[in-house]
Amino acid sequence: MLKKINDILAGLPATIIAGLFLLLDLVPHIIEEFGGSAVHLNFLPFDPAWVTVIISGIPMLYLAVWRVIHNPGISKISSALLISIAMIAAIAIGDLFAAGEVAWIMAIGAILEDMTTERAKKGLKKLVSLAPTQGRRIADGKEEMIPAEKIREGDILRILPGETIPVDGVILTGETSVDQSIMTGESLPVDKTAGDSVFCGTINRFGSIDIRATKVGEDSSLQKLIRMVQEAEDKKAPMARIADKAASWLVPVALIIAIIAGIVTKDIVRAVTVLVVFCPCALVLATPTAIMAAIGQATRHGVIIKSGEALEKMGKVNTVAFDKTGTLTYGRLEVSDIISFDESVDENTLLSLAASAEAKSEHPLGKAIVSCANSRGISVMESGAFRMTAGKGICAEVSGRKLFCGNEAYLEENGAALTDEVRKTVEALRTQGKASVLAAENGRCIGVLAMSDVLRPEAKGMVDRLHAMNTDIVLLTGDNQKTADYFADQVGIRQVRAQLLPEEKVSSITAIRNEGKAVCMIGDGVNDAPALKTADVGVAMGGLGSDIAVEAADVVLMSDDISKLPYLKRLSNATVKTIRFSISLSMCINLLAVTLSVMNVLNPTTGALVHNAGSCFVVLIAALLYDRKFE
Repeated sequence: MLKKINDILAGLPATIIAGLFLLLDLVPHIIEEFGGSAVHLNFLPFDPAWVTVIISGIPMLYLAVWRVIHNPGISKISSALLISIAMIAAIAIGDLFAAGEVAWIMAIGAILEDMTTERAKKGLKKLVSLAPTQGRRIADGKEEMIPAEKIREGDILRILPGETIPVDGVILTGETSVDQSIMTGESLPVDKTAGDSVFCGTINRFGSIDIRATKVGEDSSLQKLIRMVQEAEDKKAPMARIADKAASWLVPVALIIAIIAGIVTKDIVRAVTVLVVFCPCALVLATPTAIMAAIGQATRHGVIIKSGEALEKMGKVNTVAFDKTGTLTYGRLEVSDIISFDESVDENTLLSLAASAEAKSEHPLGKAIVSCANSRGISVMESGAFRMTAGKGICAEVSGRKLFCGNEAYLEENGAALTDEVRKTVEALRTQGKASVLAAENGRCIGVLAMSDVLRPEAKGMVDRLHAMNTDIVLLTGDNQKTADYFADQVGIRQVRAQLLPEEKVSSITAIRNEGKAVCMIGDGVNDAPALKTADVGVAMGGLGSDIAVEAADVVLMSDDISKLPYLKRLSNATVKTIRFSISLSMCINLLAVTLSVMNVLNPTTGALVHNAGSCFVVLIAALLYDRKFE
């Protein structure tokens, strides 16, 4: 019950009410201090500052006592303890305004800091929801649907097209293409056949397959992915408040100076004034107000920063790790090359024939070819006798012509001869990170259509600017090595680590951090979530990125504009400098105010006003950060 009452009093609505009553009490004090006649609020039966003391003071006193009882060692001494001592001392000499003012400023600081560090916890729940709930087990020649938790190692499972694979396993029979983007981030489904491994949580796109379960339950790849995100989240400690770090020496110093001032001058009011002006309110406001201003500016530029800790750490980042698909690239396939090997078949004819044959295909490569034909205004004709061999290719009749479209092995299986020219062309396209679909008719290959992910036009300029800021850049991707090398070369990234599973991305991030470097990871897929959590700062693509990656990240690029990364780093650097300057300024104001208090120039009320002025300066400096230009 006591904690519930305390939480209500510390909340924003109650703090606003406390501020209004403090303002009501401030007006007569200002008039009196500057030579006016005494003003009394006769319509109130009590001093309005009492409301502020009760609302903002009780939570502060509760926190101070709780830390003294429960915190170990020096951490028992906190900024809340110093505020409580000053508040009680001010009440003891009858200066309720001073007591209410220090308590209220600290309450505002606590609310601002909580607002900047609150983190969403939805990402892990979304990741857990991806875990398959059932599987089709084959036992004694019969199929039965059973809960995923009842699947045992060695069980034989049948996975139909469109179904999610419930465990890690090895294909026994069947051929298919599997969407592994949840695990590897690859933009293309991967062709699989007997003997190949499949992962839990990936999607069987085409053929029916039978698999033998090799890793089940908590040992499966998806469950490991969930655990890695959870463990990385647990390792992220909230940012310790600067005022509490300083409290271990602020409290003893303030008490010593106050006691000495009181004994030497034999004036208890001077001692109380020292305690009031020594309260670290401006110090408490320095960090959250600057962070709030920076977060506000970043939001205007389409960059969502979830916490002050992320903003602070981004300024220290010296290594940036990129995922490829959906990050440096758009994550969508487009036809990049149309090459004919038959003089009688030009590019447009080849595209028309291939698109017509692929019109009934659900494969991403086939869809990319059809989309290309439609965008160019090339006619797509009706096809017949359509047949697809999962993971290999399709066969169809177009205008009386029997066409085979697929990979090299598929064409050879259907009697098409591949010349050295064809093989060299396909290999050259492969080294460029492109996927090829060969088209054959009457036993010969008539052409090839190559598909490629599309590089973001701003990627190279962004990498160049990061390099100019003395930042190392690494590409971490689940794609094959040749594709990764090609795209890395296009944008100027020299360090490449390819064919990585989620846990291998985490290991790479950890290895870089172990070298003493601060790492920022940029990604967009579910498979990037553990790496985003493990890095010092995780940045997710928010426009088309996975919800889970967005929730796991510290920063979200809402427009998917990676050119904002250099801006984000400059903003972070400026924010850290602003915080340091504000802290230095607040300490100087406190030092001056303490000196004036000992000299009896300030009393508790005027000391509280000077103290308030210092807090206003800190807020003003933070406000200037909001409108600065960082482009």
